Amino acid sequence: MTAPQLIQLPKLGDPTIGYISVVEQQKVVPFEVKRIFWTYYTPESIVRGRHAHHATEQVLIAAAGRILVTTELANGEIQLFRLEDPYVGLYVPPCAWHTLQYSHSAVQLVLASHPFDEADYIRDHQEFKQRWKAPS
Repeated sequence: MTAPQLIQLPKLGDPTIGYISVVEQQKVVPFEVKRIFWTYYTPESIVRGRHAHHATEQVLIAAAGRILVTTELANGEIQLFRLEDPYVGLYVPPCAWHTLQYSHSAVQLVLASHPFDEADYIRDHQEFKQRWKAPS
């Protein structure tokens, strides 16, 4: 996968008993998961993310609440995704700048292809644009 896109996760169960979604290694997620983290109680006025990665791939899941994710590729393509179903994940490739806004009750679960490494982050938007700029 080279562009941000939604991924349907298994949704097992029914309304009478509830549901479970399962992610098994490299069956739905297109990479080996090496890091899992979650965010919660983020004020609605805060915009998080504001970065891209050199190498890390991620799948973002709204385990609860709503998350608005804006992605931008170096070619200028911008997409807006609304995550609010816990059985839908958003694949974010290494070359995608992304910002996130949360409902107060949102819990975001993130599956990442690499352990945390500050050197993998591109936090300057202009540097991001130059990093993946198509050769003239």
